[in-house]
Amino acid sequence: MYVKVCGLRKPEEVEAAVAGGASAVGFILTTSPRRLSPAEARPLAALVPPGVAKVAVFRGEPLEEVRRAATVAGADTIQLHGGEPPEAFTALRADGFRLIRATSPESGDPLTAGAYGEDMLIIDSPRPGSGERWSPESLPEQPTGSWVLSGGLSPDNVVDAVTALRPWGVDVSSGVETSRGVKDVGLIEKFLTGVRGMRS
Repeated sequence: MYVKVCGLRKPEEVEAAVAGGASAVGFILTTSPRRLSPAEARPLAALVPPGVAKVAVFRGEPLEEVRRAATVAGADTIQLHGGEPPEAFTALRADGFRLIRATSPESGDPLTAGAYGEDMLIIDSPRPGSGERWSPESLPEQPTGSWVLSGGLSPDNVVDAVTALRPWGVDVSSGVETSRGVKDVGLIEKFLTGVRGMRS
C-alpha cells in the first residue's frame, strides 16, 4: 500500500518515515503551520533515498512559483490542493514532475484518479492538515484508480479506515503530531507499523 507522511520539517522525521517504509514524504511549501521555504526543504529532500517520492505541496500559488519552488526544494513530485485546472497538470507534467491532485468529497471535482492527468488522487477533508476526518457518506461516488485516503488518520484509526474504504494508499500529517506542526517520531513509526501489518 502506498503511504505518504506529510508536513515533515526535521531530519529525524524524514529518517523515521523512510526507515518505516514510507512510499513518499511531503514538504509543505504553502501557508501552513508546517510550512518550509524551498531552501529549507532542500536538505531534507537530500536525505530521501531513490524509490521514495519527494513531494512538494502547494495550494493556489501561481504555476511559475510552483515550478520554481519545487525545483529549488529538490522535489520530484508536486501536489496541488488549490482546485487547479487540468491545464496546470499538463504544464507541470511537461516539466518532468509526477503529480498528485488533492480534493475533498464536497468539492465537485472528479473522484477518478488521472482525470486531470495526475498520477494519483488524494481525497482529504475540506481543511487539509486540520486533522478533521470526513464521512464516507459525503462521497458522491466511489473513488476509482490510484486514490489516497487522507484527513484525520492516526495510528489508532488507520487500519479501520482502510478496511472500510479500501483506498489505494493513505496520507498522514496531523495524526502523527503531538501539537500543531510538531511531528513525533514514535507516532510516525507506529503509523507505518500499522500500515505494514496490512500489507502482509
